[in-house]
Amino acid sequence: MMRETVYLDYNATSPIRPEAADAVMDMLRLGGNPSSVHAAGRAARDKVEAARAQVADLVGAKPGSVTFTSGASEANVLALRGLPSRRVLVSAIEHDSVLNAVSDPVLLPVDGAGRIDLDALRGVVREGDLVSVMAANNETGVIQPLADIAAIVAEAGAVLHVDAVQAAGRMALDFGGLSPAAMSVSAHKLGGPPGIGALVLKTDLPLTAQTRGGGQERGRRGGTENTAGIVGFGAAAAALQSIWQEERDRIVALRDRLERGIAATVPAAVLIATHMDRIANTLSVALPGVPAEKQVIALDLAGYAVSAGSACSSGKVKTSHVLSAMGLPEDIAGSAVRISLGWKTTAEEIAGFLKAYQIMAVRLAVRLGGGA
Repeated sequence: MMRETVYLDYNATSPIRPEAADAVMDMLRLGGNPSSVHAAGRAARDKVEAARAQVADLVGAKPGSVTFTSGASEANVLALRGLPSRRVLVSAIEHDSVLNAVSDPVLLPVDGAGRIDLDALRGVVREGDLVSVMAANNETGVIQPLADIAAIVAEAGAVLHVDAVQAAGRMALDFGGLSPAAMSVSAHKLGGPPGIGALVLKTDLPLTAQTRGGGQERGRRGGTENTAGIVGFGAAAAALQSIWQEERDRIVALRDRLERGIAATVPAAVLIATHMDRIANTLSVALPGVPAEKQVIALDLAGYAVSAGSACSSGKVKTSHVLSAMGLPEDIAGSAVRISLGWKTTAEEIAGFLKAYQIMAVRLAVRLGGGA
């Protein structure tokens, strides 16, 4: 009998929360097109607008700022292509959906911890530019100095887009206080259903729709709304509102326990950016000289699901562009795996993973205490 896999890849996608699953099924049973004017359509519209308010509350925005999309990748592309800009500036550690959104972005360097180089930003940003940065990195968990970035961008007369996919539900976000032009969020990273995301947008900014249809989403994104996905997104966001800080504290204790265990038992391992301000659930660790793909496969065979970098690479495992941009050498950047915890992770699972990691390190011929 195949053992049940312990899932430690929440940054790729989270198991759906019960509240979200129930909301999705209820909406599927209810049916109705929210653009219809009859009773069924009006009932569906009420559900969509309630979810819009729930998602807005999660990031400190007004409901009218929220435009639902098929996911965060579409939201990123909508922001970078739809907002007026002279140039698009992106950091070198962004998600592929940002790096590939336009053909000629200006790449901004990061420091050794993966934070955007503020002096470089200050030196290159100009009036009319659009700057896109992620709130928290999907591979290392490192949080960007968003307030400092926003101040530099505003002073230059440029606008800011924040990819908050990994941050939403894991750290405090205040769209109104930070006042970026736009912010992207995703449902399935925080326990909602896949296939639904949102672009949160300043309501007075012009936005050119990239998907044109019947005027849905205030003309910003055409096509019949994914009502079940939207309602599930709202339910997950609402569930997190009252518990995210408690959940964060529980998860960071598990993560720190795992980090200490790896450092004590596998001295060859290199723990990445552990001294930095990070979202609670993410750990990046390298075994120099052992390709990340071998580690992911070995841990999978042992019953533990982790990943190497972003999950949006068609199943390919390649050297992390994030770690390379941070200046880490090839033997580390190419041998790092990401362990990301979530709402279902238990202390027992962390203890079991630590044992599996030790065994994997030995079997892959890593000399404990002496490198690869």
